[in-house]
Amino acid sequence: MATSDSHERRRMALYGWMLLAPALIMLTTFAFLPTVSALWRSFFSRETSRNPSEFIGLDNYEYLFQDPIFWQVATNNLIYAGVTIPVSIVIALGMALWANSHIRGRTFLRIAYFTPTMLPMIAAANLWLFFYTPDIGLIDSITALFGAEPVNWLGQPETALWAVIVVTIWKEAGFYMIFYLAALQTISPDLREAAIIEGASRWTYLRRIVLPLLMPTTLFVMINAMINSVKLIDHLFILTKGGPNNASKLLLYWIWETAFSYFDRPLAAALTVLVLAVLGLVAILQFRGLEGRIHYR
Repeated sequence: MATSDSHERRRMALYGWMLLAPALIMLTTFAFLPTVSALWRSFFSRETSRNPSEFIGLDNYEYLFQDPIFWQVATNNLIYAGVTIPVSIVIALGMALWANSHIRGRTFLRIAYFTPTMLPMIAAANLWLFFYTPDIGLIDSITALFGAEPVNWLGQPETALWAVIVVTIWKEAGFYMIFYLAALQTISPDLREAAIIEGASRWTYLRRIVLPLLMPTTLFVMINAMINSVKLIDHLFILTKGGPNNASKLLLYWIWETAFSYFDRPLAAALTVLVLAVLGLVAILQFRGLEGRIHYR
């Protein structure tokens, strides 16, 4: 009998590992191994035709922390994330609540909200490039009707980053709306009826019932938004290329530039390791901070 139980446990363990194998292989190939490789590469110097790469320990990290461009780009990314994440989530939630309500044409409304998400990143950036073009762009054409002077939205340090932020919010809010809309449709209508019977207002129902039940979705959206906030590169290629004077340069674009324009791949690897470490730390803090507020069903 004991032999039979042992055989059954081994069979179930093998079955479990077979189920895990595809995901484990993919994660190992495209996540774990590249991360370890980047970490190891960050401890070496830049290789040139005359000077081979040498082990230099933490010198690349020390150089980054002493580089003013690093702090400027990091500040740009903090501003970018600090604006795009909460604004996109709030807009997405508002759109989902409206698209989930009993109104005429809500199917068209959902499609309209989700359409920007379906556009390729390059196509969306080119669309907004037309909006931002000085003098002949759509924005300046509208403001000129009220006597306003044309503005070079993408060519000024004061406005370039904010122009990119607007494009990101427009592009991502509809994507996050889909998750909220799916979550809203799983909330039982009985809860709304019970709230009405108890005399609760719409705001009370939203604050006390809907938002707590949406917390798992909010956590998922927040982590996705955080990851997206450090992986923007397509829009910058088309809109600003990180300029003017690094005013709109973000971390991933600088990593690409360091690796493939300046050919300093060890320094780019050190940047990548720092980004991964910060993302992991923030994700852990988000889970710890929100875990107690999440209501799983």
